[in-house]
Amino acid sequence: MYEPLAERMRPKTLDDYIGQKHLVGEGAVIRRMIESGNISSFILWGPPGVGKTTLARIIAEQTQVPFYTLSAVTAGVKEVREVLDRCRADARSMFVTGRPILFIDEIHRFNKSQQDSLLGAVENGTVTLIGATTENPSFEVIRPLLSRAQVYVLNPLDRDDLLALLNHAIETDEMFRDREVRIEETEALLRYAGGDARKLLNILDLVMQSLGAREAFVINNAVVTERLQQNPLAFDKNGEMHYDIISAFIKSVRGSDPDAAVYWLARLIAGGEDPKFIARRLCILAAEDIGLANPNALLLANATFDIINKIGWPEGRIPLSECAIYLATSPKSNSAYLAIGAAQSLVEKTGNAPVPLHLRNAPTKLMEQLGYGADYKYAHDFPGHFVNQQYMPQEIGHPTLWNAQDNPAEAKMRERMDYLWRRGGSEKNGE
Repeated sequence: MYEPLAERMRPKTLDDYIGQKHLVGEGAVIRRMIESGNISSFILWGPPGVGKTTLARIIAEQTQVPFYTLSAVTAGVKEVREVLDRCRADARSMFVTGRPILFIDEIHRFNKSQQDSLLGAVENGTVTLIGATTENPSFEVIRPLLSRAQVYVLNPLDRDDLLALLNHAIETDEMFRDREVRIEETEALLRYAGGDARKLLNILDLVMQSLGAREAFVINNAVVTERLQQNPLAFDKNGEMHYDIISAFIKSVRGSDPDAAVYWLARLIAGGEDPKFIARRLCILAAEDIGLANPNALLLANATFDIINKIGWPEGRIPLSECAIYLATSPKSNSAYLAIGAAQSLVEKTGNAPVPLHLRNAPTKLMEQLGYGADYKYAHDFPGHFVNQQYMPQEIGHPTLWNAQDNPAEAKMRERMDYLWRRGGSEKNGE
């Protein structure tokens, strides 16, 4: 049976492992765990193809303790309990040294009850848990489990890492034996790989499959681009072009093209993308790219995220389509995004400027005597529920951080702000 290049090249030891030096380099935390043999529970969080599963397998190989693997895609509570029973039996066995390790791939796909079933065994030391996820554990892993497992972030492989992997494959894999190999250009190869080791090796596999028995193996920009265009589904399968397609999807919505938006949505669905990941990205886009031009966009995006969890798949594709089309056809504004960016830059420049005394609370007598809250004007006591007073630190003045953009909703907001501050004698911008 044919074994893909990515599987053949999977490293067996830390010395062959490429990337993630902050975790497995000399003196780094996971390397120290492996060398000491004392593995604590942790979760590996990072994009596809950066070595999460490989690292777990290396730990299993080098620690020589019982090692069990579950995929959250296929395992339920029953399978989890069966594995935990085997781990308890191992812990009682005189022939087993060391605490068993349970590796759960795609742990973010476990629901709350499945994650709850792990808690007791992790807490009492029956098992060491290693989880792997492409999703933010803060959102996808229950708090009690997070408190018992450290989260380690894996980064996309950088250019040097990918080139090292390319050279290692060419030098060691049987596929390149007795064949002329020419690496002429790597820009397209690295761009399509996008920091993903598996994608890079799959591209090499695709190029090799297009060659005759004695044909030279050549990598350049034209060859890589042509091969991927000829056989895109082989490369896209199971989300291999995850980041490229989600980028195209978001840019189509931002660019007000509903047809392209639903096309790329269909590609994400065909690739097996997690619907919650799609919905979460739409929530971000609704705030960043539509914002105040149509505040209902964020409400609909959030409702879409909620309903995905209620109705599941495949029906969930319908509210996702509705949301994508609504966001694509909405007026666009990034004024809120620009405003918080400008505010953060101002904070970096001005540091911890003191809060004006009149804006401070005075919960104690001493604070009241020091002038905390003195001269504060309660807006609701004034006509129109507005009163002119300084709300920023005195030394900063009142620079404009939010600028209304050219759409009816923000024009109305801007008109009201201009009226209030002009009527009250504006202190903004030093006026």
